[in-house]
Amino acid sequence: MKKIILQQAFEELNDAIAYYEEHQAGLGLRLKDEVDQHVNWILGNSTVPQIRRGGYRRVNLKIFPYYIAYIIRKDTLWILAVAHGHRKPECWIKRKNEIS
Repeated sequence: MKKIILQQAFEELNDAIAYYEEHQAGLGLRLKDEVDQHVNWILGNSTVPQIRRGGYRRVNLKIFPYYIAYIIRKDTLWILAVAHGHRKPECWIKRKNEIS
C-alpha cells in the first residue's frame, strides 16, 4: 500500500514535535517515533479501525494526546491529520474532500 501524508498533517506533526522538544529534549523525538510506529501499524491493519462519521478512520496514540486520521482510496493510505485530541479535534475534516 502506498502512503501519502498531506502537507497539513506533516506540518501538524512537525509543530507538535517542536513544541515537545522545547519543553523537554528528546520528547519530540518520542512523539515522532510513536507516530511512525502507528503509521506502520496502520499500513498493515488499515481496515481494523472502524469508519467514523465523516468517512475517515482514526488511530489514537498511546502516550501523547494525538491521533492519526486517515482514509484509504484504492491502494493508497492518505494521512489527513496528526491532530490533538482536545484542540479543535476535527478542524481538518474538509481535507478528505481534496482527495480524489
